Amino acid sequence: MTLTFDGTIVVPVADPDDGEQTATALAPHLEPSSTVLVVNVIEKAGGAPDKASVEQREEYAREIFERARGPLEGRAGTVETAILFGTNVVETIMDAASERAVDAVVFEPREGTRFTELLTGDVARRLVKRASVPVVALPREG
Repeated sequence: MTLTFDGTIVVPVADPDDGEQTATALAPHLEPSSTVLVVNVIEKAGGAPDKASVEQREEYAREIFERARGPLEGRAGTVETAILFGTNVVETIMDAASERAVDAVVFEPREGTRFTELLTGDVARRLVKRASVPVVALPREG
């Protein structure tokens, strides 16, 4: 079975390495008709002080997007990026997916121990459980 995406997909990425690795894993599955929206969620603290200034986090997101664009260029018809803001990463991603009427949310699961997943809330698991559109986890390379 060959998996291809020929519609619009949201691709959440957390850091520059994640952006590049996810884009590299996604690229072979794209068609010239694909529209890829790469998103980074800047998690707001919800009343508590933020970890870094908005400007610093926006600059970091632009670095993520730059690394993610490389593997996608020439593979997708359109590559867009968006910085999203929210207090809940999963809800923010799913809200963006619904607002843009995308066909799927596509991601590559990040490595981590079960303990780390418990501490961080395991975003991948929550993405699947709270899905309002199809969610596709790409297989990890290696």
